[in-house]
Amino acid sequence: MVAMETMVGALASLGRHKLRSFLTMLGMIFGVGAVIAMLSIGAGAEEESLRTIASFGIRNIIIQAKDFKTEELRQIRTESLGVSMRDVEALSNVLKPKPTITASRILKTYQINSDTARSDSRVLGVSSTYPVIQNLKILQGAFFTAQDETDNAQVCVLGMTAKQKLFGFGDVLGKQIKVNDIWLTVVGVLGDAVVEKQEFEGVKVQNPNNDIYIPITTAIRKFDTEDVENELNEIVIMIGDDAEIKEQASTVTNLMSAMHNYVDDYSIVVPEKLLEQNQKTQGIFNIVMGAIASISLLVGGIGIMNIMLASVLERTNEIGLRRAIGAKKMDIRVQFMAEAIAISFAGGLIGVGLGYGISKAVSFFSGWSTIVTASSVVLSFGVSSVIGLIFGIYPAIQASNLDPIECLRYE
Repeated sequence: MVAMETMVGALASLGRHKLRSFLTMLGMIFGVGAVIAMLSIGAGAEEESLRTIASFGIRNIIIQAKDFKTEELRQIRTESLGVSMRDVEALSNVLKPKPTITASRILKTYQINSDTARSDSRVLGVSSTYPVIQNLKILQGAFFTAQDETDNAQVCVLGMTAKQKLFGFGDVLGKQIKVNDIWLTVVGVLGDAVVEKQEFEGVKVQNPNNDIYIPITTAIRKFDTEDVENELNEIVIMIGDDAEIKEQASTVTNLMSAMHNYVDDYSIVVPEKLLEQNQKTQGIFNIVMGAIASISLLVGGIGIMNIMLASVLERTNEIGLRRAIGAKKMDIRVQFMAEAIAISFAGGLIGVGLGYGISKAVSFFSGWSTIVTASSVVLSFGVSSVIGLIFGIYPAIQASNLDPIECLRYE
């Protein structure tokens, strides 16, 4: 009850000095708002990065063929055969426990037709394990099988966009498309996928919606390629839960180096390492941004202290009168500390709303993902309240130590 009366009295005192109190709160408002906005941007970036890395497969190891000019490739081929099915076979035999491996090859196409339309879709030759590793969802039909690979079957699976370009919105299972000079029968359609980024940490993020998938053996044996080209563009190895990714990545690195005669014509990407690096970078970003924003809170605390010291001088007579009618030193301290806390508390509340508004504005105008977390609100609001308490102590002590007689005589 006493605490409530003290807080009411503090608010009443603030009401008599509205402009001064508001100016004092500005530091807290902008400080809290800045902390929440910065942390929400960081949280949004981290969430988006996690989603992107998850699309690679957190337990995958990705081997990608590097791009070179034709003359450079001719020189490289004297020492290395490039990324090929030979690598897939070696990896499958060496890695223990045996992982799931998929290979992919991007075909060069000059025409992709159905009976009624044309498409600019990308055509990939892939292994039958591709949808498992890439977490692709089948909407209609099924993905081709390992037997289709063995038979070099002329079948295909369409991404949703590719399907709509070639056939519209009707049923397509069993229909045929022509890729270059090869006819392919549609056996499946993928569900619509959402891809937010085209590239992450230098690694391309594939959008399957406009892709057409055929068996990797069909792509290699029935479609024309140049001799110097890599047989495969990418190999993805999905490591089982009972294996250590770092150890497997080391084995893959050593094996690929030996298979390619130590020629650097490929790159190895480990999404788990990307995740660790991203988390470290994001942690540093959050610390730096939080520190910068916290300066505003510190400035707001200094402002509270200065205003409260000025308030002590303005209210010297009031302090003397309260002491004369029986108020103790502790009563004076509590009064001034309550006023300081009330200022920081009110500034913190307004700052929370400002920070939320800034984060939403940033998301709306820049397209960045932002997430206002409960921890950022509690942190910023809690720090502002503590700063108000700390910087209110000195003015409160100064006010309580004034001599009552001198206060009554003060003009």
